[in-house]
Amino acid sequence: MVTWTLTEKKLNANQLWKNESLYSLGNGYIGVRGNFEEGYEHDMPSVRGTYMNAFHDVVDIPYGEKLYGFPTTQQTLLPIIDCQTVQIYLGDEMERFSLFTGEIMHYERTLHLDRGCITRKVHWKSPLGKEIIVSFHRLVSMITKECFVIHVELEPVNFLGNVKIFSSASISRQGASTVDTSDPRVSAHVSKLHTEEIVHQDDMHLIIAKTTQSNLKTACAVRHEINTVYYKEITTLEDELISTFQFTLSKPVTVTKKCIYTDTLRHGDTFVDTAIQLQHDIMEFNIEALQQQQHIYFDHFWSMADIKIKGDSKLQQGIRFNIYHLLQSIGRDPYSHIAAKGLSGIGYEGHYFWDTEIYMFPFFLMTHPQMAESIIRYRYHTLEQAKERAKEMGHGQGALYPWRTISGTECSSFFPAGTAQYHISADIAYSVIQYYLASYNQSFMVQYGAEILFETARLWMDVGHYYNGKFRIDGVTGPDEYTCIVNNNYYTNVMAKYNLMWAAKVYDQLLSSHGEALKTLCEKLHVEEKEVQQWRDVADNMYLPYNEQLGINPQDDTFLNKAIWDFESTSKEKYPLLLHYHPLTLYRYQVCKQADTVLAHFLVEDESDTETMKRTFDYYETITTHDSSLSYSIFSIMAAKLREPDKAYDYFMETARLDIDDLHHNTKDGLHLANMGGTWMSIVYGFAGLRLKESGISLAPLLPRKWQGFEFYFQYKDRKIQIEVTKTEMVLTLMEGDALPILVYDEQYVLQCHNPTTINTQT
Repeated sequence: MVTWTLTEKKLNANQLWKNESLYSLGNGYIGVRGNFEEGYEHDMPSVRGTYMNAFHDVVDIPYGEKLYGFPTTQQTLLPIIDCQTVQIYLGDEMERFSLFTGEIMHYERTLHLDRGCITRKVHWKSPLGKEIIVSFHRLVSMITKECFVIHVELEPVNFLGNVKIFSSASISRQGASTVDTSDPRVSAHVSKLHTEEIVHQDDMHLIIAKTTQSNLKTACAVRHEINTVYYKEITTLEDELISTFQFTLSKPVTVTKKCIYTDTLRHGDTFVDTAIQLQHDIMEFNIEALQQQQHIYFDHFWSMADIKIKGDSKLQQGIRFNIYHLLQSIGRDPYSHIAAKGLSGIGYEGHYFWDTEIYMFPFFLMTHPQMAESIIRYRYHTLEQAKERAKEMGHGQGALYPWRTISGTECSSFFPAGTAQYHISADIAYSVIQYYLASYNQSFMVQYGAEILFETARLWMDVGHYYNGKFRIDGVTGPDEYTCIVNNNYYTNVMAKYNLMWAAKVYDQLLSSHGEALKTLCEKLHVEEKEVQQWRDVADNMYLPYNEQLGINPQDDTFLNKAIWDFESTSKEKYPLLLHYHPLTLYRYQVCKQADTVLAHFLVEDESDTETMKRTFDYYETITTHDSSLSYSIFSIMAAKLREPDKAYDYFMETARLDIDDLHHNTKDGLHLANMGGTWMSIVYGFAGLRLKESGISLAPLLPRKWQGFEFYFQYKDRKIQIEVTKTEMVLTLMEGDALPILVYDEQYVLQCHNPTTINTQT
């Protein structure tokens, strides 16, 4: 079971901050960092936080010189009402249970990936010799999204006597002082949440709070269940509600703290009444019943999501850990998305980036497509703001999605590596197209997808221009943030071409299958056939840079003219470069923060032949620092495509346990969700060679030498397929659905339901 758990058996005070991220719990709506219920000592670094996806305040962006089009405000995720605190005091001496005093006789904390909960068990001897066993069990419900539960059991060893428990709900005041403000990836603002009201209703208590600028409100309803006779006292402070319970410990006693979170964004003006009602609804469920609900949910989830690696248990654990946290982070309503750090920390202030569509979306698309739909719906929900941003940036038409956002408006104050990354609009369009290829859900396209494709296609028509018969796009930044404001970034151009081509294709396909619905949509958007033909023409004439001498696709028009960075003289302490060099210094050299052209070759591989992709890969491999966690997985996928198994494996190993082993030394600020999605892609798109195209689905497995085999499932057009790869063969089994044609190593097979197809993989 080690591959289904993450366990620590020794307390290391230096690892507390990091482990708060690793042991975080969430369900896409609320997220709770893995803090100890009893707290730490005052001088220990910590970010104690509970978060609600998309629940944000608005803060002013300060500028020395503010120019036209710079965003004036940004949204920032707030720590909301924190209910984690449960402090235990023993005897008349009031000895506080703490892992940093007395003696720890036994300690074990476990994150159960297959059950969706955390357990912690401590055998503790106080400084005065009192011994008890304290067990904690916490979960964030996947069934009732508003529900967070802490279950505590106290078992006497040599101590029988009075116990006091202080259980609180409070508004956190932690903010920028708890993070490294010298790291631009982490910046955070002090909490802007203020208490509006504290309400007592029978055995239930509520804190109602409001943001300063965004005017969002949240409520937390708390109720305790104790299986012994007790005395209770309530203390109300300005920003804190403390419930004190006193009882005699003579046999095991359990305390269950049920917390319900609601907000005006999701629950409207009835958010308080909803919190009260949900507390009543869960009264009948004890911790065992809640855990049983959770277990059933995760059994279903893992039946499609699991990837089995044969021959490497540490790697297996890392993959399951990453998939688990992807699930915990995905928003499932029109107001929320997946933040770069999920709901595990305050890094990047809870903002949504292109990471979601390019790195996280594929996992949900191929395992739980209904969740992938929610990602697209969020972008549809913010489409009007993207259109307004395009106008603000001087465009007469189209949708320019913000580089970083929560509510849909631009939050990036550094435009060269923010707003200038126009490719995000094509990235979002790409995810819509991938969804269409995987589902062929034309009704969904009529309702959501087509409008996104049409409006993003319009953007490129306005951004670019014809020169010498080719359509060119100037003044943009590609994925590589060490090279900014360039002309004809290959990635941007090829993704724009794909966007335009598919906007026209979807128009044609809906015209024949959903003519009336398409007519209604086109009337709404004022789209005419003449405009669609222009999309086709621009796609056909898109300029894609190519260097004849090197036989590669240059990253942009001038990239190859620059000097190559002196990697040999750059010490390890200088990485990541962005923390040690001014951006202009980096812009003047051939040095890549992450995959750029190489990423384009993965996403739109049919635009280049294999030889060009190979030469391009080899060239950029020597000048890429991988200072971004988004990079290694793409190089792994492309190495697998180029049939370089050892190199693919080495790159992959940089991704699989990045957070568990804290390879970037910043897991404390929150988990690297895009890297987690990249891990899944490295296996499915890399080692299995899966590709989605208009012609269908294809595979080209490549087994790493150190693996005995691997196995996973995926969904495609209402079919469920199982793949098992060993050193000698691949077995494909259609578990559900109609017969499916599939290409394996460019040879076509037809899968029949429950009739395994065995294919020799030896070369």
